[in-house]
Amino acid sequence: MPSGPRTNANDKKKRWRWALRIWDLVVDQWFLIVMGILIVFASQVQVPKPHQPLKQTVVNYVAVSIIFFINGCTLPTQVLVENLSRWKVHIFTQVQCYLLTSSISYGVVSACATDKHFMDPALLIGIIILGCLPTAISFNTIMTRKANGNGALSIAQSTIGSLLGPFLTTALIKLYTSTGAWYTDFLPETEGFTETYRYVFKELGLSVFAPLLVGQIIASVFPRLVKTVFLEWKMSKLSSFALLVIIWSTYDGAFESDAFSEVRSDNMVFVVFILIALFLVCIAIAILVSWLWLSREDTIAVAYLVPTKTPAMGVPITTIMFMGLPEAAQSRMKLPMVIYQGIQTTLSSLLTIPLRRWQATESARRQLVQVETLELGDQSQDTGSHRRPAINRSVSTIA
Repeated sequence: MPSGPRTNANDKKKRWRWALRIWDLVVDQWFLIVMGILIVFASQVQVPKPHQPLKQTVVNYVAVSIIFFINGCTLPTQVLVENLSRWKVHIFTQVQCYLLTSSISYGVVSACATDKHFMDPALLIGIIILGCLPTAISFNTIMTRKANGNGALSIAQSTIGSLLGPFLTTALIKLYTSTGAWYTDFLPETEGFTETYRYVFKELGLSVFAPLLVGQIIASVFPRLVKTVFLEWKMSKLSSFALLVIIWSTYDGAFESDAFSEVRSDNMVFVVFILIALFLVCIAIAILVSWLWLSREDTIAVAYLVPTKTPAMGVPITTIMFMGLPEAAQSRMKLPMVIYQGIQTTLSSLLTIPLRRWQATESARRQLVQVETLELGDQSQDTGSHRRPAINRSVSTIA
């Protein structure tokens, strides 16, 4: 056969192979693509200002409730309880979520505050508040599962972090904004701590604990129905759509308040690069220190828990703590949280690809060890040997 037809056939195969790879990437990162479309849509069309509070309330309760109801239905109760009892990992993770991220954020702000005429003080305060926030309770659960991490540990840590949030977040914000630095001069006296606690615990009870408990009950009463609906019919994907609604709502509110248009372009670019660096540094530290003693599934969960932050709690806490601050200043203060949500979503979604491959190599190694262990056991039985085969023990069980 002439070489010409063979060459054409090979070229066609290569083109199809690249087309399939691109399609696989699009399918894998559909969440990121849809998020970009929703942000563009929010920049052009916004919910009218009088309806913004109602929209925010509905989204915060309904969308978050859907996510945790699905988690309650699909997560075995025994696995959740086992991960809730791992107090060493809880301390290890929460120290990073609050003390590590807040100290790094404060250090970055202190380094950037050398020129009073360059940075908007409201943006600097916004970066400090961002570092003090608890982890994103619904976002990192979805991303952890997408990266084949320990979803049960992610839910347990997110719940604990959210319970600590009203106390630790407000205390850390008060600590870092009471230093007497020039960028804190425009702030009013912080107040409303009781109102902050009431708001956060009410939201947690109605949108997190109640749906999670109902999901667990339904899964125990109707296990076959739950398996059919959420696994065979793929209805668990609804949690990803609910998260997209939360992200759209955040950007819709930011564009409606003209938060982006009130900030100088050089300040905006600077904040974006600072927030990207903040995310990468925090997730790198989380992976490195976790890998020393945790399994890869647990490491992935911690890696998403530490750098991700929730504007759903940051925005109301900022509003309540700094009552009396002009609306324009509050909008600029909340802007780093809004920008960071887009950054953490983009980078977290892209990182699921290498993290998933990294976890897969560990799973393959474990399966190989299990096979070798079984073969050794069979050989010892055949030869009458009483030697005990090696047991593969995960490092994470000591936690």
